[in-house]
Amino acid sequence: MGDPRQLVVVDAFADRPFAGNPAAVCVLDAPGPQGWMQAVAAEMALSETAFVVPTADGFDLRWFTPTKEVELCGHATLASAHVLWADGHLDPTEPARFATLGGPLTCTRAGADAVRMDFPADPTHGADLPEVASSLGWPGAPVHVADSRFLLVELPSPEAVRDLAPDATAITAACPEPVIATAAGALPGQVGVSCTSRVFGPMVGIPEDPVTGSAHCTLAEFWGERLGLDELLGHQASARGGIVGMRRRGERVELEGTAVTVARTTLEPAAGPA
Repeated sequence: MGDPRQLVVVDAFADRPFAGNPAAVCVLDAPGPQGWMQAVAAEMALSETAFVVPTADGFDLRWFTPTKEVELCGHATLASAHVLWADGHLDPTEPARFATLGGPLTCTRAGADAVRMDFPADPTHGADLPEVASSLGWPGAPVHVADSRFLLVELPSPEAVRDLAPDATAITAACPEPVIATAAGALPGQVGVSCTSRVFGPMVGIPEDPVTGSAHCTLAEFWGERLGLDELLGHQASARGGIVGMRRRGERVELEGTAVTVARTTLEPAAGPA
């Protein structure tokens, strides 16, 4: 089924090449060695590289940044489901069911192009870390700081989020986990957007993540409560940018987006798993 030397690069949360967040996907017949998977992810130098292994009732899925394995990743899950369906590993009418470190995840097709992903909700609680905002380059006091899987810093406007000039060294010193900077509403030209965000994770080898699906599990809960909405649309205002649909479902959040295959690469025999 899978070739350990073949990787597919997919732009996730994108409707065209060179937008959204790129992820590399490797479909394997059997689990690869931990050190090899980490080395491949470092070589690919993308936010995440995903490794997919078929099981009796679905697929095992693991994600690696250039420096470490992570417990939950949205865009590389979307990319993995896209590859399974597009490359004939799974019938497009069947759901992609993944066992992951972050728990069971399910992806289904939503119309002709979109993928709907069932993820755990990530509610926030207050945090007393005002220095986080200054590490992002925000000169004043944040509106609010909260903690979850991410640190979340609320700023007064989408423009404030867009214009941040973060210091990666300062973020790493101030923040134990990746940081979401966010504000309610949309930038000019963004229609229907409920919230704007950017995500920074230099402590896990990702200075700025282009589009972060798992962060929208946090944003769905944070802004859903404040705006009184169960269905939201998020715009991640990185240089590449991307749109993430969110639907609150109790202890779960549905994330929705599109994906585009942009490249295929083959490792040389010496670079395959030992």
